[in-house]
Amino acid sequence: MKKQQANSISSQEKGWVNSKNSLGNLTERFKAGETVTETVQRIADVGTGTSIFDPVLCEIVYRWFCPPGGSILDPFAGGSVRGIVASMLGLKYTGIDLSERQIEANRAQAETICKGQAFQPTWIVGDSQDVKTLAPGEYDLVFSCPPYADLEVYSEDPKDLSTMKYEDFITAYRAIIAGCVSMLKQDRFAVFVVGDVRDKKGFYRNFPAHTIDGFQDAGMTLYNQAVLITAVGSLPIRAGRQFEKGRKLGKTHQDVMAFFQGDPAEIKKSIDKDFIQNRNLAKVHDNVPVFFQGDPKTIRQNYPDIDVDDDAMNGVFDNVMFDGATANG
Repeated sequence: MKKQQANSISSQEKGWVNSKNSLGNLTERFKAGETVTETVQRIADVGTGTSIFDPVLCEIVYRWFCPPGGSILDPFAGGSVRGIVASMLGLKYTGIDLSERQIEANRAQAETICKGQAFQPTWIVGDSQDVKTLAPGEYDLVFSCPPYADLEVYSEDPKDLSTMKYEDFITAYRAIIAGCVSMLKQDRFAVFVVGDVRDKKGFYRNFPAHTIDGFQDAGMTLYNQAVLITAVGSLPIRAGRQFEKGRKLGKTHQDVMAFFQGDPAEIKKSIDKDFIQNRNLAKVHDNVPVFFQGDPKTIRQNYPDIDVDDDAMNGVFDNVMFDGATANG
């Protein structure tokens, strides 16, 4: 959910539009007969170095949790990747976003990349709190990556969730989840990719748990939870300083949450039977939560200093990782 089109856009929004559509011109690079995996991997490889939504994750989610030829609803369609990958897999995609500028960029990408596909992605400009009016119908999968509260403010539009106080953000967020779930067919999945965010004092807000609450109140149950390891980038450099100052671990992962409504016994009847007989994923990680009471400003006073030389911490990063979190990151 981003900003509505105006006569001019801010440099901040320009940068966001560019980063979300840094797929490049794939016309010359497209190779006839390549697999979807090869295509989506190229989409991930093209660009300015700014991260985009992982297209390989898209393919996995679509193949695992959407029936062949199914329809997808995306209430936070801030980039073109989810729509383009859906088209490449023969799926019907509908995405909603506040930013007309962003939607136009998404459409331009799809016109270039998705020529000849059975279904072209559909993007709608509007507020996803009005999802039932903007995109009426029934869907086989809800798949999205919401804004992480005010971690990145995308515009000055008061309808933009990233501009809201956290309490107001959660209220609007839950309303959007409820609207989408009400349009989901029975015995179907919803998959959200989320990450936690800190408040101004440095405490985690527990955004993933609020996401679970929103789906459960809308009638769905958490069925699978996976960890997506994200690019490290400059994290080893930044992490040493923030760990020494306040014992904050850097995060190198996002949570991929799959919710289900209906009878799990019906899953293998509606999803691609040749791919997997059920969608109950094995869990190969444990969570290590760390809690604190008091003023975070006292942490540095109460705990001994640790040598966090950048070169040394780069080595630590290669060896010490807790579920995508690291003491040097």
